[in-house]
Amino acid sequence: MRNGNFNVDTDPSGSSKLVHPVEIIESHFSNSSENLSSSMSTGGSAEYSEKVGLVDRREAEGNCLKDCIVGFIDCNCIPYFINACSSAFRKLCPPRPKKSRTVVLGRPDPAAKYPKNKLRNQKYSVLTFIPIVLYEQFKFFLNLYFLIIALTQFVPQLKVNYLFTYWGPLAFVLLVTMIREAIDDFRRFRRDQEVNSTMYKKVTNEGVVKIPSSKIQVADIIMLDKNQRVPADMVLLRTTEEHGTCFIRTDQLDGETDWKLRVAVPCTQRLQSDSELFSINAFIYADKPHMDIYSFIGNFTINGHQGKEEVPLSIENTMWSNTVVASGSAVACVVYTGTDTRCVMNTSQPSSKVGLLDIEVNFLTKLLFIFLLSLTLALMLLKSFEGQWYIYLIRFMILLSSIIPISLRVNLDMGKLAYSYFMQTDKHIPDTVVRSTTIPEELGRISYLLSDKTGTLTQNEMVFKKLHLGNLCLSTDTFAEVRFDVEDGITSRLKGGKLSSGNQKLVDAVEAIALCHNVTPVFDETVTTNGGGPNVNDGAELDVLGDSKPLQVSYQASSPDEIALVKWTEMVGLPLVHRDMEKMRLKCRDKELQFKILEVFPFTSETKRMASSLKTRRRETLSFTRKEPTRIFDSGVSEYGKESSIVMSSMCAYTDWLDEECGNMAREGLRTLVVAKKPLRREQYEEFAARLNQAKLSMQDRNSKVRMVIETLENELEVVGLTGVEDKLQLDVRPTLESIRNAAIKIWMLTGDKLETACCIAKSSRLVSPRQNLHVIGQVFDRMQAHQELNNFRRKTDCALVVLGESLSLILKHYEYEFMDLAVQCPAVVICRCSPTQKADIVRLIQRHTRKQCAAIGDGGNDVSMIQAADAGIGIVGKEGKQASLAADFSITQFKHVGRLFLVHGRNSYKRSAALAQFVMHRGLIISVMQAIFSACFYFSAVSLYNGVLVTGYATVYTMFPVFSLVYDQDVSPEIAMMYPELYKELLKGRYLTLKTFLIWVLVSIYQAGVLMFGALFLFEEQFLHIVAISFTALIGTELIMVALTIQTWHMVMVLSILFSLITYTASVFVLKSTFNREFILSWDFVWKTLSLTLVSCMPIYIMKFLRKRFNPPTYSKLT
Repeated sequence: MRNGNFNVDTDPSGSSKLVHPVEIIESHFSNSSENLSSSMSTGGSAEYSEKVGLVDRREAEGNCLKDCIVGFIDCNCIPYFINACSSAFRKLCPPRPKKSRTVVLGRPDPAAKYPKNKLRNQKYSVLTFIPIVLYEQFKFFLNLYFLIIALTQFVPQLKVNYLFTYWGPLAFVLLVTMIREAIDDFRRFRRDQEVNSTMYKKVTNEGVVKIPSSKIQVADIIMLDKNQRVPADMVLLRTTEEHGTCFIRTDQLDGETDWKLRVAVPCTQRLQSDSELFSINAFIYADKPHMDIYSFIGNFTINGHQGKEEVPLSIENTMWSNTVVASGSAVACVVYTGTDTRCVMNTSQPSSKVGLLDIEVNFLTKLLFIFLLSLTLALMLLKSFEGQWYIYLIRFMILLSSIIPISLRVNLDMGKLAYSYFMQTDKHIPDTVVRSTTIPEELGRISYLLSDKTGTLTQNEMVFKKLHLGNLCLSTDTFAEVRFDVEDGITSRLKGGKLSSGNQKLVDAVEAIALCHNVTPVFDETVTTNGGGPNVNDGAELDVLGDSKPLQVSYQASSPDEIALVKWTEMVGLPLVHRDMEKMRLKCRDKELQFKILEVFPFTSETKRMASSLKTRRRETLSFTRKEPTRIFDSGVSEYGKESSIVMSSMCAYTDWLDEECGNMAREGLRTLVVAKKPLRREQYEEFAARLNQAKLSMQDRNSKVRMVIETLENELEVVGLTGVEDKLQLDVRPTLESIRNAAIKIWMLTGDKLETACCIAKSSRLVSPRQNLHVIGQVFDRMQAHQELNNFRRKTDCALVVLGESLSLILKHYEYEFMDLAVQCPAVVICRCSPTQKADIVRLIQRHTRKQCAAIGDGGNDVSMIQAADAGIGIVGKEGKQASLAADFSITQFKHVGRLFLVHGRNSYKRSAALAQFVMHRGLIISVMQAIFSACFYFSAVSLYNGVLVTGYATVYTMFPVFSLVYDQDVSPEIAMMYPELYKELLKGRYLTLKTFLIWVLVSIYQAGVLMFGALFLFEEQFLHIVAISFTALIGTELIMVALTIQTWHMVMVLSILFSLITYTASVFVLKSTFNREFILSWDFVWKTLSLTLVSCMPIYIMKFLRKRFNPPTYSKLT
C-alpha cells in the first residue's frame, strides 16, 4: 500500500509496518552497486578556480557522476568555444573587399560577382533554428543548471522523482522561447518575401518588362513611379520633370522628414526617350561601397561621335535604397545591390542592454548556488560520507535544486512585459512605445540624464524674431511696416527709381534672405487650369497669375531655420513662388522677379555655411551664402551667404557691430545667421566656374579640392544683415526639469549650438536654477590653460558648468579624472558645439567614472549614438524625423513625458521587480529547506518529500498567479509620485534588492521552513502517514499569506489570483487521492492544527513588519 511517498508493508501477522525510505534507497543501492560500478570510470579529483567572475576549469579526472556536481559551472566555455570557431572562420574566409566599379548602362556584367539584391533579415534557417535557439538558452547559468539536473533523472541511481517534475518546467520555458522566436522569425521572413517579390519596371532593348526586386542586378535600368520604394542604390538618369529633378523621401534611411531634391544626369535627361539609353555608349564609374549616406563620388561618361563627354556625379545624382520617390517618376541605373547598398551597410544590430537589476539577480543566483552547495555538504558531513557518498551528494543536489527556481527568469521577463504594457497604455503619456522590453526597471535607477537641446528641450519650431542691419534693428512689432517698405522699394527699383540708403539696405537684406536657401515650395493639390481640366502640380511652382484657385503652399527644406526665413520674407511681401534647378522666382505684389541659379553650395557640418550664386534678368549675378552671404555684381553676378558670426568674422569686411549684436541675440536665446554679399565680375565668375568644374571631375580628394575652390570667393564679404530666429521651448519643459532635478537626477545638456544660445536656453528652461551661477570654460588651446581653467572652477561652489566641445576634448586628453571629479559634483553641465560622436563618448565617460546609470534623450539622427550608448535611451518623435525614436529603447512624443517615465513607471518597475525576484527566491528556498530538514530527520535519506505533481503545482498553479500579481503593487499613487519627486531618491541607493534584503529573505525562509517541518513532525506524531498533506497545505497557506503581507495597495487582480489559487488547491486535494486522504483532510483535527502551523510561521513576520512600520516608517507612508 502507498501513502504519499512512503511504503506501507504488511508482515505475516497482518499488522502494518512503515518502511522508511532510507531502507528502500539503501536496498536499491546495494542491489545495483555492481552494475553501477561497471558503468562508472575510476579517477581522481577536480580543481576549480574563479577570477573576475570567469570560471576557469582545469582538466579533471574522476568519476563522471561526481563531475555532474559542478560541471554546469563551466557554462562559459561554450560561448568561448563558439567565439573561437567564429574568429578562426573569419580569418580563414575573410569577406570580399569592397572595390570601385565601372557600370555599363543596361548591360549587366555576368563575370562580376556583385551581391544579390535580396533582403534577408531572418535569424534562423530550417536547419539552424533548433541548434541556435538551444545555444542561446543554455549559455545562461540558470538554464544550463536545470538542463544538467534534468538529465540526471535518466540515470536510475539518481532518479528522485518523476521525469516531468524537472523536464516539465524546463520544456515549458524552452517551448515558449521557441514559439516566440519562430513567430518573430516567420514575420521577418514574410516581410522579406514581401519586399523581395515587389515588382519593378525594367527598361530593356525590347521594351519595359517587370521583374521582382530580388532579380535586379547592377547596371539594370529601372523605372520608378511616384510613391514607389527605391529597391537598390541608383544613379538618376531621367525624370518626368522638365528640368530633370525629382524629390525623394528619406525618412526610412536617415530619419529626416524633409524631402530631398535629386538631379538627373544632364546628358541623359536631354534624350528624347528611355530607349535611347541603349543607343549611347555610356558608363558610370562609382567609388567603392561605404556607409556614408551623405557622400558619393562618381563620373558619368559618354563616348559619342562628337568625342568624350564626362559629367561628375555627386550625392544629388543618387537615389539610395529604401528611399521613396515623392514626386513625378524617374529612370535610374543600379550601381549597388544587396549588402553593398548604403541602407544595409548602415543597418547594425545594436548591442543588447542588460539592466542593473538583472546583474544583481544574477549575483544573487550565484549566492543561492553557494547556499545549495553548503546545504548539500552539510548533509553529507552529518552522514559522514558513508558508502557511495557521491551518489548521495548528487541526489541531495537534485532534491534541493528548487533553491535556484527556474521560474525566476520567467517571472521577471513576464513582469518586464507587464511594465512595458503599463507604459504604452498610460493615458497621461500617449503614443509611448517601448522598443526594448528588457530594461524597464532601468528607468527607476537613473542618476544622470543627458539631453539634446534643439527639438528636445526646444520644439525645433523656428520663428523669425529679429533682423539687424547695423544701424537699425527690426523686431516683430515693426514687421508690418517692413512689408510696405520692401514692396515700395522693390517696385521702385523695377521702375528704375533710386532708393534711400536705409531702404536700399532693407531691400537688399530681405532679398538676400529670400534667395539664399535650399527651400522649395511644393503643391500636391488638384488645380483647375484655364483649360478646365484637372492638373496635379508635382513641381515646385504656384500659379500665381492664372485662374487657379488659391492653394496653401508647403515648403521643403533640410532645416527648419530656412523655412522660418522664407516664411518671414513671404510675410513681408516677397514670397517664393517657384524653384527648380535652374531658376527661382519671387513675387512682389503683381510682379515677378526671376533669378537664374548658377551655383548652390549646401550647408555642411564642416563648413557651417551655405552659398548660392544667382543671375537676374538684368544680367546681374547674385551669390548668396547663408551665415556667410555674398553678392556678386558686375553686369549682373551676385552671391549671398549665411553663417555664424564665428565663421563669418574672418570672411567679412570689418564691422563694429556684428560680434556684439550676435552675442546679444544669442543671450536672448535666438539662433543667429549672418547674411553677406560680394560683387563678382563676369570674368571672375567664369574663371571660378571653370576651376570648380575641374575640381568636381577629380576622383581623388574631390571634396577637399571643391572646398578649396569655393574658399577663393569667401573673402571681403559685405555684411547685409544679421537674423535672429527663436526656437520655442517644449511644453512644460521647466516643471519637468525641476521635478527631475528634485529627484536627484543630474542633467547634462549636450548641444551642437553656440555657447551663448546654450547658456540662454539652460537658464530659460530652468535646467540651471535661477539661484545658481554659470561657470563658462571657453576656448582652451593648451594644457597649461586647461589646468588653469580647472583650478578656477575648483574654487566655485553650487555652480553649473558650461564648456565648449573642443575645449572639453583637450581637457579630457590631459585631465580626464580631475575634470570628472569636478563635473559630477555640478548640479548641471552644458556642453556646446558638441559632435554626435562626442555625445556618445560623454555618456561612456560618465558610466566609466561614476558607475551610475545614465539615460539619454534626443530627437534627431545626431542623437542616435548617444541614445544607444546610454543605459536607457529615450527618443522623441520630432520634426527631425523618427531616427532617434526608432533607435531608442523608449519612444515618447514630448519631453514632459520623461518625468512620468522616471517618477512613476521607472519607480514602480524597479520596486515591483525587486519584490518579485526576492519572493520567487523565497518560494524556492522554503520548500528546499523543508526537504533538507526532512532528509536530516529520516537518516539522511535522499528521497523527495513531495511527489512530482505537488512540486510542479507548487511553482505553477498553486502560487504562480498570486506571486506574479505583485506587478500590480504600488506604494503610492502616480499623482503622489509626480507631486513628490524626492521619493525617487531612495531608489538611487539600490536598497530594495541588496545582499542585506536577500539575507533577510533567506532567514525568513529558514524560519518558516523549520516551523512548518518541525511543527508537522511534533503536532502530527500519531498521524505520521499524513505528513505530506499536513506540511504541504500549511506551505501553500504560508505562501499566500506572505503575498498578502507583501502587498501595499490591493488590486482586483491580486484578490482574484489568491482566490483562484485557493480554489485550485482545494480541488486538487480531492482529485489527488493517492496523495491526500479525503477522510483525514475533512477532519477538524487537520484543519485547526494546519491553521495553527500556518499562523505560527507567519505571525512573527507580520509583527516585525508592523513594528518597523510603526517606529521606522518609510518615507512614502507619510504621504498616504
